Amino acid sequence: MTTPSAMTDAQKQSATPPTEPWNTPITKKTITQVSIICFIAWVASVYDYTLFGTLLPVIADDFGWSSGEATMINTFATVGVFIVSLVVGTILDRLGRKRALILLMIGGAVASGLTGAVIGAVSLIIVRAFSGFSMSEEVVNAVYLNEIYKKAKSRGFMFSLVQSGWPVGALLSAGLSAILLPIIGWRWSFVFAAVLSLIVVALASRLPESPTFAAMKEVRRRREAGDVDGATALAAEHDLEEASHYKTGVKDVFTKELRKNTIFLSLAWFFNWVAIQVFSVLGTTVLVEAKAVSFDNALLILVAANAVGFLGYLAHGWVGDRLGRKLTVTLGWVLGGLSSMIMLFGPSDATFVISFYALTLFFLTGPYAALLFHMGESFPAHVRGMGTNVAHVMAPVGGIAGSFFLGAFLLAGVDMMWAAFFTGSLGLFASGLCMLGTRTTNRMGDHKKAQEDAA
Repeated sequence: MTTPSAMTDAQKQSATPPTEPWNTPITKKTITQVSIICFIAWVASVYDYTLFGTLLPVIADDFGWSSGEATMINTFATVGVFIVSLVVGTILDRLGRKRALILLMIGGAVASGLTGAVIGAVSLIIVRAFSGFSMSEEVVNAVYLNEIYKKAKSRGFMFSLVQSGWPVGALLSAGLSAILLPIIGWRWSFVFAAVLSLIVVALASRLPESPTFAAMKEVRRRREAGDVDGATALAAEHDLEEASHYKTGVKDVFTKELRKNTIFLSLAWFFNWVAIQVFSVLGTTVLVEAKAVSFDNALLILVAANAVGFLGYLAHGWVGDRLGRKLTVTLGWVLGGLSSMIMLFGPSDATFVISFYALTLFFLTGPYAALLFHMGESFPAHVRGMGTNVAHVMAPVGGIAGSFFLGAFLLAGVDMMWAAFFTGSLGLFASGLCMLGTRTTNRMGDHKKAQEDAA
């Protein structure tokens, strides 16, 4: 029997006390705490992002911009969002999931607060670029929660509860805008959004680091210390791939095994965000111009539609656990394309517009509950942050394209109804088709697998 004094240095380094971060059990309390804070973080991020689109007509009126000019200014701002978003994957895989969440929310708070102090188009474009940090918070959620929920049942449905922060945030931005705008104006509305982000920063500081990331970090340390056996054992214990101890870059998500998945996920994000830019971010503009809805009524429609959109997240998360996440996202986006067409070319009756706009958001944003978790599953742990972010950065690129082409159509004299169809509806259809080229991660669904494991 080996006594403690006789243990080699390598054996001592390989010891994994239960208190080590990579060996800390994930309890139900931990899962609940992380889920709630990630949900609030996503609500705060979406609140700021959709607030900008919601109040863009008011900001444009204040500065004397036309609808076309405002849309093009939003296009340039989205270019900045794309540039800022490029660094998020590196932050996730190098600094960790918890630190990434904190840093991104600080960046979002800065963007929100300074938006209230802009003095024109140039300052607005520069400031809004930093919202790329907060908008990338869903990348943190996809990676962080995939590792926290590793052994949980109905993981997709649990994630859908967190990801439903999108319609909740959009609902709050539309609802509170209707209440606060006449009282505090659009500038202080953004300061209020900054306060929400700072609250999240304080809450996130109490979260634990992902055991998977902690294990990756320890595997690297052991290898550098010469404890190859200990590093290999720990990597096997946490299902880490052989390359997990290497520092990774963008090229690692374009290997032969991952290239097709990365490309088609990126295209799906691109085309879908063309549609999101049209029907969600610039929803008030589309409703006012295409359906002759007043701005005040457009806000009310956004509130009602996002309430239905919330149910879309829960529905797609639940179905994704049973039908498979890839198929769920594909069907959802194709159906969303159909409902958006019906909404645009149908009558301008208030009930009709509300019903089909709500249905469009149900199928447009709801599938993200399945998509984000699908992305976390489709990339190995050591490139999970990088792979998810490479696909995710195509969101602002799609937003740029959606805003640019919508603005270009309008400046060319095309009616908003047709402009929204060519950009939004067709983009939504294309995103669903692109999902067919991605990896299949839970073909028979988590629910059925859990039943078979139990049997």
